[in-house]
Amino acid sequence: MNFIRKIKFMKFLSILVLVFLTTCAQAEHISFIGSTPANSGVVRSFLGIPQSDSIDFIRWKIVWQNDKFSLKCNYGIGKPNTNGFIEGGKWVELDGTIRKENHYYFLQSRNKVLAVLELNNSLLHLLNADKTLLVGNGAWSYTLNRERGSTSPPKLNFVSKQNLLEDSTAFEGRTPCWDFPLVHSSPQCLKKKWLIILYTDPKTKQPTTYHLNGNSRGEGGTRGTWKITTGKDGRLIYQLFSKTETKPLELLVLDENILAFTDNEGGLLVGNEDFSYTLSRKW
Repeated sequence: MNFIRKIKFMKFLSILVLVFLTTCAQAEHISFIGSTPANSGVVRSFLGIPQSDSIDFIRWKIVWQNDKFSLKCNYGIGKPNTNGFIEGGKWVELDGTIRKENHYYFLQSRNKVLAVLELNNSLLHLLNADKTLLVGNGAWSYTLNRERGSTSPPKLNFVSKQNLLEDSTAFEGRTPCWDFPLVHSSPQCLKKKWLIILYTDPKTKQPTTYHLNGNSRGEGGTRGTWKITTGKDGRLIYQLFSKTETKPLELLVLDENILAFTDNEGGLLVGNEDFSYTLSRKW
């Protein structure tokens, strides 16, 4: 009889542990950080920043737990030679609820809604009202990064479709430092500045050459050939080759306007509060 009671007690204890662990998992706070441009009317409206305010960028921290979120944003004019703002900038704080549809999240505060796409469990991208990816500029993108993340799983929650390529297409942005093929980092590196121009054959629209980190007038930088490949899960990848490198620089196509850097295993790189590892279309 004592043996039976002991078995029942152990089962009861196991259930308590399971409930405790499940509750802890549900109560986990997930934080996303990053810096974005300030030119999106959708973003400004959600945060309550007047369209007339002259500001350079917005630094984000979003914390969510289950179907609730809170955010704190610092914004203003960038202070030269720093990653901060002149006079510390201004602040906005909001909280509200989260509604999920597949991998789209809709953050609602008061009567305003901001849509974001979960690229995977380590990266978010802010969206237009029509759920297309917001396009950044030469300084910042609209990708937010899971706090304390380094690389994220190769998994991607959606597969992009290749659109008809133009005679030339340019992507720009700034990223944290990483030892990229073609563009290696020194120990003193603080950030990487990017301008990549991809050329295609005017008749066939097939990839031909690229110009990396020169200027839009064709001066300086590295040149080579590039091609489009299909990776795991049907993802599209732009590969840039060089005669001096054994490995190509690979850029994952998120859509026609956004490219993302990956590690050697295909995992999306996770940025920090200043920069993300995505590039935005310039033209």
